[in-house]
Amino acid sequence: MEQNILDCVIVGSGPSGFTAAIYAARADLKPELYTGLEPGGQLTTTTEVDNFPGYPAGITGPEMMMDLQKQAERFDTKVHYEMITKVEFSKEIGGVHKLYAGNKEIFAKTVIISTGATAKYLGLDDEKKYNGGGVSACATCDGFFYRGKDVVVVGAGDTAAEEATYLAKLVNKVTMLVRKGEFRASKAMIHRVQNTPNIEVKFHHELIGIEGENHLVERAVVINNQTQEKSTVDVHGIFIAIGHKPNTDIFVGQIDLDENGYIETEKGSSRTNLPGVFAAGDVQDHIYRQAITAAGSGCMAAMDAEKYLAELH
Repeated sequence: MEQNILDCVIVGSGPSGFTAAIYAARADLKPELYTGLEPGGQLTTTTEVDNFPGYPAGITGPEMMMDLQKQAERFDTKVHYEMITKVEFSKEIGGVHKLYAGNKEIFAKTVIISTGATAKYLGLDDEKKYNGGGVSACATCDGFFYRGKDVVVVGAGDTAAEEATYLAKLVNKVTMLVRKGEFRASKAMIHRVQNTPNIEVKFHHELIGIEGENHLVERAVVINNQTQEKSTVDVHGIFIAIGHKPNTDIFVGQIDLDENGYIETEKGSSRTNLPGVFAAGDVQDHIYRQAITAAGSGCMAAMDAEKYLAELH
């Protein structure tokens, strides 16, 4: 049986995956995109998106992803609601990469990885219950909704410190819950927190529950892990800032990853250490993590893939 070798397979379906698909399809690469378990990626868990250019009235995350998908399909991108479970990448220039969706084998000359990253949560049932009702993992996405209100930030690293100082400009008061007796953040970030008057830091405190009517956050239930004393903090928003995990488990041992599991790309490009394999979006970006930067890198990946294929002939 003859192998059907595709020009371009895109793994993942957030802003980077669909933007890559739009560009690849318009370049006549006839891309096929595999959505994975969460079609639309992290944005589908975001209610309002107000910071993506071109939507003056704002748009919901799920609607925006549907728009992006329709645009990709308009140029004949084939979308598969399946998950890539295993890969065997070629190390040769012009080599054929092999991917598996369960038992189905897929062969491709180029692969664009846009599997994203997943925000880490504490694992409380209440986090799910109040998700979209005051629980968030992205201050730049959702901070605006809490203008003039009180919020909690959970975490001790640079992400938590950044989220807290960003929110402090918008909200009335930020209470930071830090599990240990000190920050894990860099010195510069700690100074920023300490020099922001409306941030209160509670060391040795952990979030153990959330309360509120109609699935809207009204109180954070916290515990002092030294005295075991429980208390509540009246807040409207709870930001979990304990980091992200890139969705790269299936690529371990196949491609160069950094110490945190993000795919390493050549500076200023989407190229990985393997010919014909490109990475876009949050899977290779632990700094910006925005829909717009993910979309931009999706465009880069498709253009890099097109150039790579052109140079093979």
